[in-house]
Amino acid sequence: MIFYEVIKRELQIAMRKPGEILNPLWFFLIVITLFPLVVGPEPQLLSRIAPGIVWVAALLSALLSFERLFKDDYLDGSLEQLILLPMPLAMTALAKIFSHWLLTGFPLILLSPIAALLLSLEVDVWWALVQTLFVGTPILSCLGAVGVALTVGLRKGGVLLSLLVVPLFIPVLIFTAAVLDAASLHLAYGGQLAILGAMLVLALVSCPFAVAAALRVSLQ
Repeated sequence: MIFYEVIKRELQIAMRKPGEILNPLWFFLIVITLFPLVVGPEPQLLSRIAPGIVWVAALLSALLSFERLFKDDYLDGSLEQLILLPMPLAMTALAKIFSHWLLTGFPLILLSPIAALLLSLEVDVWWALVQTLFVGTPILSCLGAVGVALTVGLRKGGVLLSLLVVPLFIPVLIFTAAVLDAASLHLAYGGQLAILGAMLVLALVSCPFAVAAALRVSLQ
């Protein structure tokens, strides 16, 4: 029950500051819109590079939204109250990660049809892109939460956060690219997607505990 209360609290706080939710989404759309203007409107070229464009835009928009995961709670003192909840801190961290994904990752999936239209994506490739976003963006939220927990006590931790988490995103991007390349060639990509799914399970199991440990260290 407390788990859902934490999620509800995060969503209510986010609704009071819609700019923090909309800014990464606007950034995502701006990047998607600008690329055809830069590389040209040729459909074949756009459809070839489109999946990579979408994922780079998703990664950068995720970086813009990570800092709000724990920063506000740290500044107003509510982070200490979350630690004192009668629930393991790892579960609280998982609730905040899930809330972050609902507010930042899931909307990217909803925006993917617009990206597909702008970038001349085939339907099969778009469907593969949706699947990779559905599996991959929660991994970004998990890994980003670990980085934020490590840097939450620093005054200017944004650059350090990027240096910490971007290398961790590389395996996700590699297997995402493998899925999308296979889809563009009309080949089976179940194996690559299964590896992404295994990475998601590993992240969901391990990252909340890493976040909990990092928060305790940051608050000391």
